[in-house]
Amino acid sequence: MGLEKVMRPRSVAVVGASKLETKRGYQTIRSLLNEKYEGQIYPINPKETNILGIHCYKDISEIQEPVDVALIATPAATVPKILEECGQKGVAGAVILAGGFRETGHAGRQLENAMVAVARRHNIRLIGPNTSGMMNLVDNLNLVGMRDVPKGDIALLSQSGNMALSIITEAKLKSRKGLSYYVGVGNEADIRFHEYLEFFREDPHTRAIIMYVEGMREGRAFLQQAYLTTQGKPIILLKSGRSVTGKRSAGSHTGSLAGMSEVAMGAFKRAGIIVIENSDELFPAAETLSSCPPIRNNKVAILADGGGHATIAADILTDFGIELPTLEEKTQRNLRKILPAAAAVTNPVDVAGGTDSDPSLFADCARIILNDPQVGGLLLVGLFGGYGIRFAESLSLKEEDAAHQMGKISAKRNKPIVIHSLFNSEKPHSLNLCRYYNLPVYDSLDVASKCIAVLAEYGNYLKSYHAKTNFVFKTGVKAKPEGRKIISNALNEGRQGLLEHEAKRLFKLHGAPVAEARLATTADEAAAMAAEIDAPVAMKIVSPQILHKSDAGGVIVNVQGKSKVRQAFSRLVENAARFDDNAEIKGVLVEPMAATGIEIIIGTKIDEQFGPVIMYGLGGIMVEILKDVSFRVLPISRFTAKAMIEDTKSAPLLRGVRGTPPYDQKTLVNLMLLVSDMVESYPEIEEMDLNPIILHEKGATIVDARIILKGQQKDE
Repeated sequence: MGLEKVMRPRSVAVVGASKLETKRGYQTIRSLLNEKYEGQIYPINPKETNILGIHCYKDISEIQEPVDVALIATPAATVPKILEECGQKGVAGAVILAGGFRETGHAGRQLENAMVAVARRHNIRLIGPNTSGMMNLVDNLNLVGMRDVPKGDIALLSQSGNMALSIITEAKLKSRKGLSYYVGVGNEADIRFHEYLEFFREDPHTRAIIMYVEGMREGRAFLQQAYLTTQGKPIILLKSGRSVTGKRSAGSHTGSLAGMSEVAMGAFKRAGIIVIENSDELFPAAETLSSCPPIRNNKVAILADGGGHATIAADILTDFGIELPTLEEKTQRNLRKILPAAAAVTNPVDVAGGTDSDPSLFADCARIILNDPQVGGLLLVGLFGGYGIRFAESLSLKEEDAAHQMGKISAKRNKPIVIHSLFNSEKPHSLNLCRYYNLPVYDSLDVASKCIAVLAEYGNYLKSYHAKTNFVFKTGVKAKPEGRKIISNALNEGRQGLLEHEAKRLFKLHGAPVAEARLATTADEAAAMAAEIDAPVAMKIVSPQILHKSDAGGVIVNVQGKSKVRQAFSRLVENAARFDDNAEIKGVLVEPMAATGIEIIIGTKIDEQFGPVIMYGLGGIMVEILKDVSFRVLPISRFTAKAMIEDTKSAPLLRGVRGTPPYDQKTLVNLMLLVSDMVESYPEIEEMDLNPIILHEKGATIVDARIILKGQQKDE
């Protein structure tokens, strides 16, 4: 069921209405009246007849007219019964304020499940529980009770009422922007993050979406919806729970588990979401993205009235990966015509005192710079807005004229201008004019730099989103009948996973470059197999109970000669029995030693929020020591596989260093895509490790393969 009636109700019942000013049941009714909500308001309290001049009902069944939404401001234990009454009335949605549900433990989880069961039986959509409420400022619907919330075109989804208050306060004090909606998402007992995104994606009053997230219940559905949303509207997200302590705090507050940070952050960015790490940048980034056109070429110019700020801004933008192109010679000539000889005109542009007597020159410089085809956006840093304060009051008019001109230039060229001003807190009229023209202004150089950087990040995404996955995961797409048989045999035998030769056989069925491995059940068989190979071999124990063969002394390499092979076979069997005297020994694998190359790992696992994910990095023992790995949510595209390789510090090794030839990255990318296909094709796979894969100058060899199946106890 859609959220139109829930988010834009024409009537609201306040269950738990009160005459006490400290109670939410009073504050909500007061807000609805003060803000002139045009829908019907129905206070419900069996002990009152009238609250704030509105007739009060004993229960919701007394109301004769339809009710779209019920705000339930009563204790947690009462909620299921109240929802039953709402269901009988035909209420479309409910906002559950109370805590004491899933976030408190087993008993709270049972209560939440009972509440959801009632709601689903009656088709009631739930916001919360454990929420600060919901506001629809388009229709003057304030179910939070917060006063003087500025209206605008930014929607806010938050799992923290205090974070929401912080953002709203910042908007009120420092911006011309405001909110279209606010939803305290709470425990996501019913309505999930992705459903809100779907509503805001279609909402004509919303241009950007802010999210504060501690955890989410349906991560993959969220990514799928975010991918669709960010093509038209930016999403700006701050995720807490990156540290171990932060995860514990997030879990205690919402009952949602914070996912693996590497997976979550990578997935968000891949869906086009602008991920913010500092809370003081969250609203400014949203304000900028909702006001300004994105930068399509990742190139920014800096215009400054002092070298210090210009240098710092250049360093910050470079750290963000923003290009600072040298301006074209024509652009430099035109700047020299209007600026002093001492001015720097390459990029950053430093006016060198040229604006001290006439700050309107800033507009002339901006026009010239934004006419340069290389420049995608402009960051103005320094004193603009303060010339009339710092030097002479008469300069204020020139600054105001410059603000008018820069606003028109930005609109005409469709290129953003972001302003850093030391005098922002003084609130001069010139800076208010800049905001009127959708030129964001900030008193922090770091924040201003971040804001123009997110315009470039969003522009980069819009150029390449067609090459990214939509996160839709299909199962069984390329499965082979023999592959299904291998897996079903293992499950029928009650095994944790596939034996190594079974895993390799499964990969070989799909065309993977697997080391040829044969299973010997006796020492003589092993010797005969090695003789056929006629080269040094690797020998590995095969046992369902021994998944980590090295820990059991179950691997011997570089074995050659029949007597040596027989000795190695006996030693492997003895080591396995000593490691686990109950282990069932299936035999010993005999395979040729792989050619030299660089060791790689490719693995997959099931993330608790986002489902199947893939890992890539340096393999062998290096994966444990260096942890130089990257993660992505599956499925992946060729574009994403290449990005995963480049995300690692070891990427230059693959390209060849100090005269060594490069390794075969094309084969590596194909293998990563094959692994993605395998997980899609066989939904029984819980985890897999290909470690090591030996990557050669030409080709690759999977030396070891491990596959864990769902529904079985995993080896820790």
